[in-house]
Amino acid sequence: MDSSDQRRKRKRSLKPTHHFFSLRSLLYFFSFFAFFFILFRRNTPSFHHVVVLPGSSTSSSIHRLFSGELTRFKIDDRVLFPDHILILLSGIGIGSWNVVGNGKGLECVYRNNYTEEEEKGVAVLSVDEYNDIQWLVRCPLPPTNFSSVVTLRSRGAITVADTTVVAMNSWENLAYEAVLDGNTAVVFVKGISHRQDKASDPNRFRCHFGFGNQNYILTSKALTAAQEVVRCALPKSLEIHPEKSQGIRATVSFQLPMRNHHHRTIFVPSVAKLSSSKFEINTPKHDLCVCTMLWNQADSIREWITYHSWLGVQKWFIYDNNSDDGIESVINKLDLEGFNVSRHVWPWIKTQEAGFSHCAIKAKNECNWVSFMDVDEFYYFPNLPGRDALRTLVSNYTSSPSIGELRTRCRSFGPSGLRSPPKNGVTVGYTCRLQRPERHKSIVRPEALDTTLMNVVHHFHLREGFRFLDVGQNTAVINHYKYQVWEAFRAKFYRRVATYVADWKDSQNEGSRDRAPGLGTEPIEPADWRLRFCEVWDTGLRDVVLANLDDVLSRGRYLGGIDI
Repeated sequence: MDSSDQRRKRKRSLKPTHHFFSLRSLLYFFSFFAFFFILFRRNTPSFHHVVVLPGSSTSSSIHRLFSGELTRFKIDDRVLFPDHILILLSGIGIGSWNVVGNGKGLECVYRNNYTEEEEKGVAVLSVDEYNDIQWLVRCPLPPTNFSSVVTLRSRGAITVADTTVVAMNSWENLAYEAVLDGNTAVVFVKGISHRQDKASDPNRFRCHFGFGNQNYILTSKALTAAQEVVRCALPKSLEIHPEKSQGIRATVSFQLPMRNHHHRTIFVPSVAKLSSSKFEINTPKHDLCVCTMLWNQADSIREWITYHSWLGVQKWFIYDNNSDDGIESVINKLDLEGFNVSRHVWPWIKTQEAGFSHCAIKAKNECNWVSFMDVDEFYYFPNLPGRDALRTLVSNYTSSPSIGELRTRCRSFGPSGLRSPPKNGVTVGYTCRLQRPERHKSIVRPEALDTTLMNVVHHFHLREGFRFLDVGQNTAVINHYKYQVWEAFRAKFYRRVATYVADWKDSQNEGSRDRAPGLGTEPIEPADWRLRFCEVWDTGLRDVVLANLDDVLSRGRYLGGIDI
Protein backbone atom coordinates (compact mmCIF):
# COMPACT_ATOMS: atom_id res chain seq x y z
CA MET A 1 0.00 0.00 0.00
CA ASP A 2 1.05 3.61 -0.63
CA SER A 3 2.14 5.58 2.37
CA SER A 4 0.31 8.77 3.39
CA ASP A 5 3.39 10.83 2.36
CA GLN A 6 3.29 9.37 -1.12
CA ARG A 7 -0.40 10.16 -1.40
CA ARG A 8 0.21 13.76 -0.32
CA LYS A 9 3.02 14.11 -2.88
CA ARG A 10 0.76 12.77 -5.60
CA LYS A 11 -1.98 15.23 -4.69
CA ARG A 12 0.48 18.12 -4.81
CA SER A 13 1.73 16.96 -8.20
CA LEU A 14 -1.82 17.00 -9.56
CA LYS A 15 -2.59 20.57 -8.58
CA PRO A 16 -0.48 22.35 -11.24
CA THR A 17 -2.00 20.17 -13.96
CA HIS A 18 -5.51 21.02 -12.82
CA HIS A 19 -4.62 24.71 -12.71
CA PHE A 20 -3.10 24.54 -16.19
CA PHE A 21 -6.19 22.81 -17.56
CA SER A 22 -8.44 25.58 -16.18
CA LEU A 23 -6.23 28.30 -17.63
CA ARG A 24 -6.19 26.62 -21.03
CA SER A 25 -9.98 26.32 -21.00
CA LEU A 26 -10.23 30.00 -20.14
CA LEU A 27 -7.96 30.93 -23.05
CA TYR A 28 -10.04 28.80 -25.43
CA PHE A 29 -13.18 30.51 -24.23
CA PHE A 30 -11.82 34.02 -24.79
CA SER A 31 -10.35 33.06 -28.19
CA PHE A 32 -13.72 31.70 -29.25
CA PHE A 33 -15.47 34.86 -28.00
CA ALA A 34 -12.96 37.17 -29.72
CA PHE A 35 -13.27 35.29 -33.00
CA PHE A 36 -17.03 35.67 -33.13
CA PHE A 37 -16.87 39.29 -31.99
CA ILE A 38 -14.71 40.02 -35.04
CA LEU A 39 -16.80 37.77 -37.25
CA PHE A 40 -20.09 39.52 -36.50
CA ARG A 41 -18.54 42.95 -37.07
CA ARG A 42 -17.21 42.10 -40.52
CA ASN A 43 -20.17 43.74 -42.24
CA THR A 44 -18.67 47.14 -41.37
CA PRO A 45 -16.02 47.52 -44.08
CA SER A 46 -12.71 49.26 -43.58
CA PHE A 47 -11.01 50.58 -46.69
CA HIS A 48 -7.29 51.01 -46.57
CA HIS A 49 -6.22 50.43 -50.15
CA VAL A 50 -8.78 52.76 -51.72
CA VAL A 51 -9.45 54.05 -55.19
CA VAL A 52 -12.15 56.71 -55.49
CA LEU A 53 -13.76 56.90 -58.89
CA PRO A 54 -14.95 60.36 -60.03
CA GLY A 55 -18.55 61.17 -60.80
CA SER A 56 -18.09 62.26 -64.42
CA SER A 57 -20.56 60.92 -66.97
CA THR A 58 -17.82 59.15 -68.95
CA SER A 59 -17.10 56.77 -66.10
CA SER A 60 -20.51 56.60 -64.45
CA SER A 61 -21.11 53.04 -65.67
CA ILE A 62 -18.17 51.91 -63.57
CA HIS A 63 -18.47 53.86 -60.36
CA ARG A 64 -22.21 54.26 -59.86
CA LEU A 65 -23.64 52.17 -57.01
CA PHE A 66 -27.17 53.56 -56.70
CA SER A 67 -28.44 56.56 -58.71
CA GLY A 68 -25.08 58.30 -59.01
CA GLU A 69 -23.77 57.56 -55.51
CA LEU A 70 -19.96 57.60 -55.44
CA THR A 71 -18.55 54.13 -54.82
CA ARG A 72 -15.33 53.22 -53.06
CA PHE A 73 -13.52 49.94 -53.41
CA LYS A 74 -10.27 48.41 -52.28
CA ILE A 75 -7.60 46.14 -53.66
CA ASP A 76 -7.66 42.93 -51.63
CA ASP A 77 -4.81 41.12 -53.35
CA ARG A 78 -2.48 41.07 -56.33
CA VAL A 79 -1.08 38.00 -58.07
CA LEU A 80 1.81 38.03 -60.53
CA PHE A 81 1.35 35.57 -63.42
CA PRO A 82 3.84 34.97 -66.26
CA ASP A 83 1.84 37.10 -68.72
CA HIS A 84 -0.37 39.42 -66.60
CA ILE A 85 -1.15 40.75 -63.14
CA LEU A 86 -4.40 39.79 -61.43
CA ILE A 87 -6.05 42.21 -59.00
CA LEU A 88 -8.79 41.01 -56.64
CA LEU A 89 -11.10 43.91 -55.90
CA SER A 90 -13.89 44.36 -53.37
CA GLY A 91 -16.04 47.21 -52.16
CA ILE A 92 -19.32 48.47 -50.82
CA GLY A 93 -22.14 46.81 -52.75
CA ILE A 94 -19.77 45.51 -55.40
CA GLY A 95 -22.22 42.72 -56.26
CA SER A 96 -24.66 45.38 -57.47
CA TRP A 97 -22.31 46.98 -59.99
CA ASN A 98 -24.10 46.01 -63.12
CA VAL A 99 -21.77 47.60 -65.65
CA VAL A 100 -18.23 47.09 -64.37
CA GLY A 101 -18.32 44.71 -67.33
CA ASN A 102 -15.37 45.13 -69.67
CA GLY A 103 -13.59 47.71 -67.52
CA LYS A 104 -13.92 50.66 -69.91
CA GLY A 105 -12.67 53.73 -68.10
CA LEU A 106 -10.34 51.84 -65.76
CA GLU A 107 -6.58 52.06 -65.98
CA CYS A 108 -3.80 49.98 -64.48
CA VAL A 109 -1.27 52.39 -62.96
CA TYR A 110 2.44 51.61 -62.58
CA ARG A 111 5.04 53.66 -60.70
CA ASN A 112 8.58 54.19 -61.96
CA ASN A 113 11.16 52.28 -59.92
CA TYR A 114 13.62 55.18 -60.03
CA THR A 115 11.46 58.29 -59.95
CA GLU A 116 8.47 57.46 -57.79
CA GLU A 117 6.63 60.58 -58.95
CA GLU A 118 6.34 59.24 -62.49
CA GLU A 119 3.29 57.07 -63.16
CA LYS A 120 2.09 55.32 -66.29
CA GLY A 121 -1.52 54.32 -66.96
CA VAL A 122 -2.50 51.44 -69.25
CA ALA A 123 -6.00 50.17 -70.07
CA VAL A 124 -7.03 47.04 -68.18
CA LEU A 125 -7.08 43.78 -70.10
CA SER A 126 -10.43 42.66 -68.67
CA VAL A 127 -12.75 42.79 -65.68
CA ASP A 128 -14.73 39.78 -64.43
CA GLU A 129 -17.21 39.15 -61.66
CA TYR A 130 -15.52 36.57 -59.41
CA ASN A 131 -17.96 35.88 -56.59
CA ASP A 132 -20.58 37.67 -54.50
CA ILE A 133 -18.04 40.04 -52.96
CA GLN A 134 -15.14 40.34 -55.40
CA TRP A 135 -14.23 41.29 -58.94
CA LEU A 136 -11.13 40.38 -60.94
CA VAL A 137 -9.18 43.00 -62.85
CA ARG A 138 -6.45 41.79 -65.20
CA CYS A 139 -3.58 44.16 -65.96
CA PRO A 140 -0.67 43.86 -68.39
CA LEU A 141 2.81 43.22 -67.05
CA PRO A 142 4.54 46.50 -66.09
CA PRO A 143 6.58 48.45 -68.64
CA THR A 144 10.35 48.32 -68.31
CA ASN A 145 11.64 50.12 -65.19
CA PHE A 146 8.16 50.27 -63.66
CA SER A 147 7.01 48.44 -60.54
CA SER A 148 4.74 45.39 -60.76
CA VAL A 149 2.83 46.62 -57.67
CA VAL A 150 0.06 48.00 -59.83
CA THR A 151 -2.93 50.02 -58.64
CA LEU A 152 -6.06 51.28 -60.39
CA ARG A 153 -7.69 54.56 -61.31
CA SER A 154 -10.43 55.82 -63.57
CA ARG A 155 -9.07 57.19 -66.79
CA GLY A 156 -7.97 60.82 -66.35
CA ALA A 157 -8.39 60.86 -62.56
CA ILE A 158 -5.87 60.82 -59.72
CA THR A 159 -5.54 57.69 -57.61
CA VAL A 160 -5.94 58.22 -53.87
CA ALA A 161 -2.71 57.36 -52.07
CA ASP A 162 -2.59 53.91 -50.55
CA THR A 163 -2.29 53.82 -46.79
CA THR A 164 -1.52 50.10 -46.70
CA VAL A 165 0.62 48.40 -49.32
CA VAL A 166 -0.93 45.13 -50.50
CA ALA A 167 1.98 42.85 -51.36
CA MET A 168 2.42 41.21 -54.74
CA ASN A 169 1.83 37.46 -54.52
CA SER A 170 3.79 35.05 -56.67
CA TRP A 171 1.67 32.51 -58.51
CA GLU A 172 4.32 29.86 -57.83
CA ASN A 173 3.58 29.83 -54.09
CA LEU A 174 -0.01 30.67 -53.19
CA ALA A 175 -3.21 29.40 -51.56
CA TYR A 176 -5.71 30.45 -54.24
CA GLU A 177 -9.11 28.86 -53.48
CA ALA A 178 -10.94 27.51 -50.43
CA VAL A 179 -14.34 25.85 -50.19
CA LEU A 180 -16.44 24.22 -47.48
CA ASP A 181 -17.22 20.53 -47.92
CA GLY A 182 -19.37 19.24 -45.08
CA ASN A 183 -17.45 19.63 -41.83
CA THR A 184 -14.15 20.11 -43.66
CA ALA A 185 -12.43 22.93 -45.52
CA VAL A 186 -10.67 22.20 -48.80
CA VAL A 187 -7.82 24.59 -49.62
CA PHE A 188 -6.19 24.73 -53.06
CA VAL A 189 -2.48 25.56 -52.89
CA LYS A 190 0.20 26.14 -55.52
CA GLY A 191 3.77 25.23 -54.72
CA ILE A 192 3.51 22.66 -51.92
CA SER A 193 3.62 19.52 -54.07
CA HIS A 194 4.89 18.79 -57.56
CA ARG A 195 4.00 15.10 -57.51
CA GLN A 196 1.31 13.94 -59.90
CA ASP A 197 -1.02 11.18 -58.73
CA LYS A 198 0.73 10.96 -55.34
CA ALA A 199 -0.65 11.72 -51.89
CA SER A 200 1.45 13.58 -49.33
CA ASP A 201 1.67 13.00 -45.59
CA PRO A 202 -1.13 15.17 -44.12
CA ASN A 203 0.70 15.40 -40.78
CA ARG A 204 3.07 17.89 -42.41
CA PHE A 205 0.27 20.40 -42.98
CA ARG A 206 -2.07 22.64 -41.00
CA CYS A 207 -4.89 24.91 -42.13
CA HIS A 208 -5.31 28.43 -40.77
CA PHE A 209 -8.32 30.75 -40.86
CA GLY A 210 -8.66 34.46 -40.22
CA PHE A 211 -8.96 37.88 -41.81
CA GLY A 212 -5.62 38.42 -43.50
CA ASN A 213 -2.20 36.96 -44.21
CA GLN A 214 -0.95 38.26 -40.86
CA ASN A 215 -4.12 37.67 -38.86
CA TYR A 216 -4.95 33.96 -38.63
CA ILE A 217 -6.99 33.13 -35.52
CA LEU A 218 -8.02 29.49 -35.94
CA THR A 219 -5.95 26.43 -36.82
CA SER A 220 -6.90 22.85 -37.68
CA LYS A 221 -5.07 19.71 -38.75
CA ALA A 222 -4.92 18.42 -42.30
CA LEU A 223 -6.83 15.22 -43.02
CA THR A 224 -5.54 14.61 -46.56
CA ALA A 225 -3.06 16.27 -48.91
CA ALA A 226 -2.58 15.39 -52.58
CA GLN A 227 -1.27 17.41 -55.54
CA GLU A 228 -2.61 20.94 -54.95
CA VAL A 229 -5.51 20.01 -52.64
CA VAL A 230 -5.37 20.01 -48.82
CA ARG A 231 -8.44 18.96 -46.82
CA CYS A 232 -8.59 20.06 -43.19
CA ALA A 233 -11.00 19.61 -40.33
CA LEU A 234 -13.22 22.65 -39.89
CA PRO A 235 -12.58 24.45 -36.58
CA LYS A 236 -15.44 23.95 -34.16
CA SER A 237 -16.49 27.61 -34.17
CA LEU A 238 -16.92 27.48 -37.97
CA GLU A 239 -18.51 24.05 -37.92
CA ILE A 240 -21.20 25.36 -35.55
CA HIS A 241 -21.85 28.48 -37.68
CA PRO A 242 -20.76 27.63 -41.25
CA GLU A 243 -22.82 30.53 -42.65
CA LYS A 244 -20.43 32.92 -40.89
CA SER A 245 -17.37 31.47 -42.61
CA GLN A 246 -18.08 33.06 -45.99
CA GLY A 247 -15.19 35.31 -46.97
CA ILE A 248 -12.82 34.20 -44.21
CA ARG A 249 -9.29 33.86 -45.52
CA ALA A 250 -7.74 30.39 -45.43
CA THR A 251 -4.22 29.14 -45.95
CA VAL A 252 -1.93 26.19 -45.30
CA SER A 253 1.32 25.87 -43.38
CA PHE A 254 3.86 23.06 -43.62
CA GLN A 255 6.89 21.87 -41.72
CA LEU A 256 10.28 22.44 -43.35
CA PRO A 257 12.93 20.05 -41.96
CA MET A 258 15.99 21.75 -40.44
CA ARG A 259 19.18 20.50 -38.81
CA ASN A 260 19.18 18.55 -35.53
CA HIS A 261 15.64 17.24 -36.10
CA HIS A 262 14.16 20.73 -35.90
CA HIS A 263 11.41 22.03 -38.16
CA ARG A 264 10.49 25.45 -39.41
CA THR A 265 6.83 26.31 -39.99
CA ILE A 266 6.21 27.97 -43.35
CA PHE A 267 2.93 29.80 -43.99
CA VAL A 268 1.83 29.90 -47.63
CA PRO A 269 0.64 33.38 -48.75
CA SER A 270 -3.07 33.35 -49.51
CA VAL A 271 -5.73 35.06 -51.58
CA ALA A 272 -8.21 32.25 -50.82
CA LYS A 273 -11.48 33.03 -49.05
CA LEU A 274 -13.92 30.37 -47.92
CA SER A 275 -17.04 29.80 -49.98
CA SER A 276 -19.72 27.14 -50.09
CA SER A 277 -21.93 25.68 -52.79
CA LYS A 278 -25.41 27.15 -53.14
CA PHE A 279 -28.19 24.67 -53.77
CA GLU A 280 -31.76 23.98 -52.78
CA ILE A 281 -31.80 21.20 -50.17
CA ASN A 282 -35.12 19.69 -51.31
CA THR A 283 -34.32 19.82 -55.03
CA PRO A 284 -33.91 16.35 -56.62
CA LYS A 285 -30.47 15.63 -58.02
CA HIS A 286 -29.81 15.66 -61.75
CA ASP A 287 -29.01 12.26 -63.21
CA LEU A 288 -26.13 13.60 -65.32
CA CYS A 289 -24.02 16.75 -65.29
CA VAL A 290 -20.86 17.80 -67.13
CA CYS A 291 -17.85 19.74 -65.91
CA THR A 292 -15.20 21.21 -68.18
CA MET A 293 -12.40 23.76 -68.05
CA LEU A 294 -11.81 25.83 -71.17
CA TRP A 295 -10.13 28.82 -72.72
CA ASN A 296 -11.57 30.69 -75.73
CA GLN A 297 -14.13 28.17 -76.97
CA ALA A 298 -16.95 30.59 -77.84
CA ASP A 299 -17.05 29.31 -81.41
CA SER A 300 -17.50 25.65 -80.48
CA ILE A 301 -19.30 25.37 -77.13
CA ARG A 302 -22.83 25.63 -78.58
CA GLU A 303 -22.45 22.54 -80.75
CA TRP A 304 -20.98 20.58 -77.83
CA ILE A 305 -23.70 21.54 -75.33
CA THR A 306 -26.59 21.15 -77.78
CA TYR A 307 -25.51 17.67 -78.81
CA HIS A 308 -24.83 16.34 -75.31
CA SER A 309 -28.06 17.85 -73.98
CA TRP A 310 -29.80 15.74 -76.60
CA LEU A 311 -27.95 12.75 -75.11
CA GLY A 312 -29.37 13.60 -71.69
CA VAL A 313 -26.98 15.99 -69.89
CA GLN A 314 -29.05 18.16 -67.54
CA LYS A 315 -26.58 20.63 -66.04
CA TRP A 316 -23.28 22.20 -67.11
CA PHE A 317 -20.41 23.57 -65.00
CA ILE A 318 -18.17 25.65 -67.27
CA TYR A 319 -14.87 26.65 -65.62
CA ASP A 320 -13.67 29.61 -67.66
CA ASN A 321 -9.88 29.86 -67.55
CA ASN A 322 -9.30 33.50 -68.65
CA SER A 323 -11.20 33.48 -71.96
CA ASP A 324 -11.30 36.75 -73.88
CA ASP A 325 -13.40 35.75 -76.91
CA GLY A 326 -16.88 36.71 -75.64
CA ILE A 327 -17.76 33.24 -74.36
CA GLU A 328 -19.68 34.71 -71.43
CA SER A 329 -22.42 36.03 -73.72
CA VAL A 330 -22.63 32.68 -75.53
CA ILE A 331 -23.04 30.84 -72.22
CA ASN A 332 -25.68 33.33 -71.05
CA LYS A 333 -27.68 32.77 -74.25
CA LEU A 334 -27.47 29.00 -73.85
CA ASP A 335 -28.68 29.26 -70.28
CA LEU A 336 -31.60 31.49 -71.32
CA GLU A 337 -32.51 28.90 -73.94
CA GLY A 338 -32.96 26.32 -71.16
CA PHE A 339 -29.69 24.38 -71.27
CA ASN A 340 -28.94 25.02 -67.54
CA VAL A 341 -25.39 26.27 -68.07
CA SER A 342 -23.39 28.06 -65.38
CA ARG A 343 -20.06 29.85 -65.88
CA HIS A 344 -17.51 29.74 -63.07
CA VAL A 345 -14.64 32.18 -63.38
CA TRP A 346 -11.41 30.28 -62.70
CA PRO A 347 -8.43 32.63 -63.18
CA TRP A 348 -5.76 30.16 -62.03
CA ILE A 349 -3.54 29.00 -64.92
CA LYS A 350 -2.49 25.35 -65.37
CA THR A 351 -4.74 24.03 -62.60
CA GLN A 352 -7.16 21.75 -64.44
CA GLU A 353 -6.85 18.91 -61.94
CA ALA A 354 -7.53 21.25 -59.00
CA GLY A 355 -10.41 22.85 -60.90
CA PHE A 356 -11.98 19.44 -61.44
CA SER A 357 -11.62 18.69 -57.71
CA HIS A 358 -13.35 22.00 -56.99
CA CYS A 359 -16.12 21.14 -59.45
CA ALA A 360 -16.60 17.71 -57.88
CA ILE A 361 -17.36 19.43 -54.57
CA LYS A 362 -19.81 21.88 -56.19
CA ALA A 363 -21.59 19.12 -58.12
CA LYS A 364 -21.85 16.63 -55.26
CA ASN A 365 -25.12 18.00 -53.92
CA GLU A 366 -26.71 18.48 -57.35
CA CYS A 367 -25.68 15.54 -59.53
CA ASN A 368 -25.73 11.74 -59.34
CA TRP A 369 -23.10 11.49 -62.08
CA VAL A 370 -20.61 14.03 -63.48
CA SER A 371 -18.73 13.71 -66.74
CA PHE A 372 -15.32 15.41 -66.92
CA MET A 373 -14.40 16.08 -70.53
CA ASP A 374 -13.26 18.74 -72.99
CA VAL A 375 -15.22 20.78 -75.52
CA ASP A 376 -13.70 18.86 -78.45
CA GLU A 377 -14.90 15.49 -77.11
CA PHE A 378 -18.28 13.99 -78.12
CA TYR A 379 -19.89 10.76 -76.93
CA TYR A 380 -21.05 8.45 -79.72
CA PHE A 381 -23.25 5.34 -79.42
CA PRO A 382 -22.52 3.14 -82.47
CA ASN A 383 -25.41 0.71 -82.09
CA LEU A 384 -28.11 2.60 -80.19
CA PRO A 385 -27.73 6.31 -80.94
CA GLY A 386 -30.67 8.34 -79.75
CA ARG A 387 -32.08 10.92 -77.38
CA ASP A 388 -31.02 10.47 -73.72
CA ALA A 389 -28.65 7.60 -74.59
CA LEU A 390 -25.91 8.86 -72.27
CA ARG A 391 -28.25 9.55 -69.34
CA THR A 392 -29.77 6.10 -69.75
CA LEU A 393 -26.30 4.54 -69.63
CA VAL A 394 -25.32 6.15 -66.31
CA SER A 395 -28.76 5.70 -64.74
CA ASN A 396 -28.33 1.95 -65.04
CA TYR A 397 -25.53 2.16 -62.44
CA THR A 398 -26.86 4.84 -60.05
CA SER A 399 -28.07 2.25 -57.54
CA SER A 400 -24.96 0.09 -57.86
CA PRO A 401 -23.21 -0.44 -54.51
CA SER A 402 -19.78 -0.66 -56.11
CA ILE A 403 -19.57 1.11 -59.52
CA GLY A 404 -18.25 4.64 -59.00
CA GLU A 405 -16.78 5.47 -62.41
CA LEU A 406 -17.55 4.71 -66.06
CA ARG A 407 -14.56 4.91 -68.41
CA THR A 408 -15.02 5.40 -72.16
CA ARG A 409 -12.28 5.10 -74.79
CA CYS A 410 -11.39 8.03 -77.05
CA ARG A 411 -10.87 7.97 -80.82
CA SER A 412 -8.71 10.82 -82.12
CA PHE A 413 -9.83 12.56 -85.33
CA GLY A 414 -7.59 14.53 -87.67
CA PRO A 415 -8.08 17.50 -90.05
CA SER A 416 -9.75 15.12 -92.54
CA GLY A 417 -8.30 16.93 -95.53
CA LEU A 418 -9.81 20.33 -94.58
CA ARG A 419 -7.94 23.62 -94.79
CA SER A 420 -10.40 25.80 -92.85
CA PRO A 421 -12.78 25.15 -89.90
CA PRO A 422 -15.90 23.24 -90.98
CA LYS A 423 -18.93 25.55 -91.16
CA ASN A 424 -21.34 22.84 -90.01
CA GLY A 425 -19.41 21.97 -86.86
CA VAL A 426 -16.74 19.47 -85.90
CA THR A 427 -19.09 16.48 -85.72
CA VAL A 428 -20.07 16.92 -89.36
CA GLY A 429 -16.77 18.24 -90.74
CA TYR A 430 -14.13 15.89 -89.31
CA THR A 431 -14.63 12.30 -90.45
CA CYS A 432 -11.17 10.68 -90.56
CA ARG A 433 -9.42 9.33 -87.47
CA LEU A 434 -6.62 7.19 -86.14
CA GLN A 435 -7.20 3.43 -86.02
CA ARG A 436 -6.40 2.78 -82.36
CA PRO A 437 -8.17 4.51 -79.48
CA GLU A 438 -6.18 6.83 -77.19
CA ARG A 439 -6.75 7.11 -73.44
CA HIS A 440 -10.21 7.37 -71.89
CA LYS A 441 -12.48 9.90 -70.19
CA SER A 442 -14.64 9.31 -67.15
CA ILE A 443 -18.08 9.85 -65.72
CA VAL A 444 -18.00 9.61 -61.91
CA ARG A 445 -20.35 9.46 -58.95
CA PRO A 446 -19.20 12.34 -56.69
CA GLU A 447 -20.11 10.40 -53.55
CA ALA A 448 -17.70 7.63 -54.61
CA LEU A 449 -14.63 9.87 -54.90
CA ASP A 450 -11.70 9.50 -52.55
CA THR A 451 -11.48 12.29 -49.97
CA THR A 452 -8.18 13.46 -51.51
CA LEU A 453 -10.12 14.34 -54.72
CA MET A 454 -7.00 13.25 -56.60
CA ASN A 455 -7.47 13.03 -60.37
CA VAL A 456 -5.32 12.51 -63.45
CA VAL A 457 -6.33 12.91 -67.11
CA HIS A 458 -10.02 13.28 -66.22
CA HIS A 459 -10.34 10.24 -63.97
CA PHE A 460 -10.47 10.26 -60.17
CA HIS A 461 -9.28 8.03 -57.37
CA LEU A 462 -12.24 6.24 -55.78
CA ARG A 463 -13.08 5.51 -52.17
CA GLU A 464 -12.50 2.02 -50.86
CA GLY A 465 -15.36 -0.24 -51.90
CA PHE A 466 -15.91 1.42 -55.29
CA ARG A 467 -14.41 0.47 -58.65
CA PHE A 468 -14.49 1.65 -62.24
CA LEU A 469 -16.18 -0.03 -65.18
CA ASP A 470 -14.86 0.07 -68.75
CA VAL A 471 -17.65 0.84 -71.20
CA GLY A 472 -17.36 -1.44 -74.23
CA GLN A 473 -16.56 0.26 -77.55
CA ASN A 474 -19.64 -1.38 -79.07
CA THR A 475 -21.71 0.52 -76.51
CA ALA A 476 -20.06 3.96 -76.51
CA VAL A 477 -16.90 5.75 -77.57
CA ILE A 478 -15.76 9.36 -77.49
CA ASN A 479 -14.96 11.11 -80.73
CA HIS A 480 -12.04 13.36 -79.78
CA TYR A 481 -11.59 16.07 -82.41
CA LYS A 482 -8.03 16.57 -81.23
CA TYR A 483 -6.16 17.42 -84.41
CA GLN A 484 -8.31 20.01 -86.16
CA VAL A 485 -7.38 22.30 -89.04
CA TRP A 486 -4.23 24.27 -88.29
CA GLU A 487 -6.09 27.54 -87.76
CA ALA A 488 -7.86 25.97 -84.77
CA PHE A 489 -5.09 23.65 -83.60
CA ARG A 490 -2.37 26.29 -83.24
CA ALA A 491 -4.30 27.89 -80.35
CA LYS A 492 -3.09 24.94 -78.25
CA PHE A 493 0.39 26.48 -78.33
CA TYR A 494 -0.75 29.38 -76.13
CA ARG A 495 -1.02 27.36 -72.91
CA ARG A 496 -2.39 24.03 -71.78
CA VAL A 497 -4.72 23.94 -68.78
CA ALA A 498 -3.45 20.73 -67.13
CA THR A 499 -0.97 21.13 -64.27
CA TYR A 500 1.28 18.18 -65.02
CA VAL A 501 1.22 18.28 -68.83
CA ALA A 502 3.99 20.19 -70.59
CA ASP A 503 2.96 23.11 -72.78
CA TRP A 504 3.32 22.54 -76.50
CA LYS A 505 6.22 25.03 -76.65
CA ASP A 506 8.17 23.21 -73.92
CA SER A 507 10.78 20.69 -75.01
CA GLN A 508 9.56 18.07 -72.53
CA ASN A 509 7.99 14.68 -73.23
CA GLU A 510 7.85 15.40 -76.96
CA GLY A 511 6.94 11.79 -77.67
CA SER A 512 4.00 11.74 -75.24
CA ARG A 513 0.49 10.89 -76.42
CA ASP A 514 -0.53 14.24 -74.93
CA ARG A 515 1.26 15.93 -77.84
CA ALA A 516 1.02 15.79 -81.61
CA PRO A 517 3.49 13.16 -82.91
CA GLY A 518 6.26 14.69 -85.02
CA LEU A 519 5.09 18.28 -84.56
CA GLY A 520 7.84 19.65 -82.33
CA THR A 521 7.58 22.75 -80.14
CA GLU A 522 7.04 25.55 -82.65
CA PRO A 523 3.62 26.64 -83.99
CA ILE A 524 4.66 26.11 -87.59
CA GLU A 525 2.17 24.32 -89.83
CA PRO A 526 3.59 21.19 -91.48
CA ALA A 527 2.98 21.08 -95.23
CA ASP A 528 0.92 17.90 -94.96
CA TRP A 529 -0.99 18.80 -91.78
CA ARG A 530 -4.45 18.47 -93.38
CA LEU A 531 -3.65 14.86 -94.35
CA ARG A 532 -2.26 13.69 -91.03
CA PHE A 533 -3.94 11.48 -88.41
CA CYS A 534 -6.17 9.89 -91.03
CA GLU A 535 -6.29 6.09 -91.02
CA VAL A 536 -10.01 5.28 -90.88
CA TRP A 537 -12.90 7.19 -92.44
CA ASP A 538 -15.65 7.27 -89.83
CA THR A 539 -18.94 9.09 -90.54
CA GLY A 540 -21.00 7.46 -87.79
CA LEU A 541 -21.49 10.52 -85.57
CA ARG A 542 -21.84 12.81 -88.56
CA ASP A 543 -24.77 10.74 -89.79
CA VAL A 544 -26.45 10.82 -86.35
CA VAL A 545 -26.13 14.61 -86.12
CA LEU A 546 -27.43 15.22 -89.64
CA ALA A 547 -30.38 12.91 -89.04
CA ASN A 548 -31.40 14.28 -85.64
CA LEU A 549 -29.86 17.68 -84.89
CA ASP A 550 -29.01 19.47 -88.12
CA ASP A 551 -31.94 21.89 -87.87
CA VAL A 552 -31.31 22.60 -84.18
CA LEU A 553 -27.61 23.27 -84.68
CA SER A 554 -28.26 25.38 -87.78
CA ARG A 555 -30.67 27.60 -85.84
CA GLY A 556 -28.20 27.78 -82.99
CA ARG A 557 -25.49 29.12 -85.23
CA TYR A 558 -27.61 32.21 -85.80
CA LEU A 559 -29.19 32.48 -82.34
CA GLY A 560 -25.78 32.24 -80.69
CA GLY A 561 -24.27 34.88 -82.91
CA ILE A 562 -21.37 32.58 -83.79
CA ASP A 563 -20.35 30.40 -86.66
CA ILE A 564 -19.51 26.88 -85.61
